[in-house]
Amino acid sequence: MGSLQNSLESIVEVPVRKVLGSAIARERDFLAVEEPLEIRIGYHFKERPMAKSISLTMRTPGHDVELAAGFLVGEGIIRDPSEIVEIRHLGPAARNEVQVDLHPSVDIDITRLDRHFYTTSSCGVCGKTSLEAIEAQGAPGIPAEGFAVELSLIHSLPGLAREFQPVFSQTGGLHAAALFDGQGALLSLREDVGRHNALDKLIGRQFLDSHLPLRHHILLVSGRASFELLQKAVMAAIPVVAAIGAPSSLAVELANRANITLLGFVRNNQFNIYSAPWRILS
Repeated sequence: MGSLQNSLESIVEVPVRKVLGSAIARERDFLAVEEPLEIRIGYHFKERPMAKSISLTMRTPGHDVELAAGFLVGEGIIRDPSEIVEIRHLGPAARNEVQVDLHPSVDIDITRLDRHFYTTSSCGVCGKTSLEAIEAQGAPGIPAEGFAVELSLIHSLPGLAREFQPVFSQTGGLHAAALFDGQGALLSLREDVGRHNALDKLIGRQFLDSHLPLRHHILLVSGRASFELLQKAVMAAIPVVAAIGAPSSLAVELANRANITLLGFVRNNQFNIYSAPWRILS
């Protein structure tokens, strides 16, 4: 199954004053840690070793190696674990800097490294440009047939995931991404203050274990289904994406174009099917 636990450094204890009606009591509370992570890439250009910073994200410490790998997969920069020589923190004191060193034979498009990665829904990129950019990255593709799941299985996913959200149980302040097989078995789960970071960690682990593409799996995300989450699902070839919250319009458009079955409001024994409904068997 792989590790389902975040490290202890993901939680911090703070003093609070809790108000109950007209009474005020001094207590302790647990918060999810949020710190910046700089992702750098080491590559060769004209046989010369180079290094470049490509992303700065606010994340919950832990599983940083997976996060970096998953981010590069989602952006179409790497496609196979053999392209990576090493993923490392830059020194013992630099826990917020990670460098992905690529094999000298890996050909990197320098202009792609200079662009602004659209990792948030407020990136300002128009829908048409965003969708075309995903297709240009060479996603592995998701067949329109060959994988379907029972309706009752979808209802069970939120409860199964909640059992393995240790940091959320203590803080209530984290997003989660969970991966299930076609029989509803939980394979892996990652938590983070950023929903896109949680999914990068999840996909990064599967990538490093050489399990991509994930054409017979189900992804459950704890919040809404935004465009950037669907982008990452497309690059990992996940056919079913279920969200506890609502999808955005661009996420639905991308799901339709990529043959992804997108489910929203998966809670309280109900959900909406926004695309590719044939994969849900009643």
